[in-house]
Amino acid sequence: MNKKKALIVGSTGLVGKALLQILLDADEYEEVIALVRSKQQINHPKLRMVVTDFDKLQTMKEYFKVDDVYCCLGTTIKKAKTQEAMLKVDQEYPLTVAKLASEKGAKQFAIITAMGADPNSTIFYSRMKGEVEKQLVTIPFRSIHIFRPSLLLGNRTEFRLGESIGAIFMKGLGFLLIGPFKKFKAIKDVTVATAMYKAMQIEQVGVNIYPSEKIEQIGSVK
Repeated sequence: MNKKKALIVGSTGLVGKALLQILLDADEYEEVIALVRSKQQINHPKLRMVVTDFDKLQTMKEYFKVDDVYCCLGTTIKKAKTQEAMLKVDQEYPLTVAKLASEKGAKQFAIITAMGADPNSTIFYSRMKGEVEKQLVTIPFRSIHIFRPSLLLGNRTEFRLGESIGAIFMKGLGFLLIGPFKKFKAIKDVTVATAMYKAMQIEQVGVNIYPSEKIEQIGSVK
């Protein structure tokens, strides 16, 4: 079996960190390219870490000649300060990465958006994520995998009050979310990362959307 090459963006985030390690450990990949804003303290014979100015992605086309692309880019309004800055990270960068990778022959693209993603939503965050999905599916890939997790559980490097409160609630009372409410149950970062990796190995053709309960199902199986 010919081994593949993978590209990951957002590898310093919550899910991205877990996913990067999974990709490095995976037999399917002979090389993993990680585009990062600053040098990270991680070494692996398969890892090619590239310090990147994401505003100049067009000048880095050589790194997009891969088989599979994993996008875990995302920020918060607190960190970005403005909606315009948030759109750049959550919408502009992912779509630019997708277009460049497609032009270079990448076959698959996987991205994390959010539960409730809808380009017609009155909520900015949901509308932004929905618009990313809407534009992404027009880009020619053999397979597109869209992951819509609920509240993420894991050890973040930055403190998010709302998510911290939600995580405490979910850990204590999450068992109450059953039936139609099961989709709101919080999900672990490594579970999402595992589901992304597994979905890309199946190589199911077309646009594939994974709600949180489906992510849990795929990512929890050993």
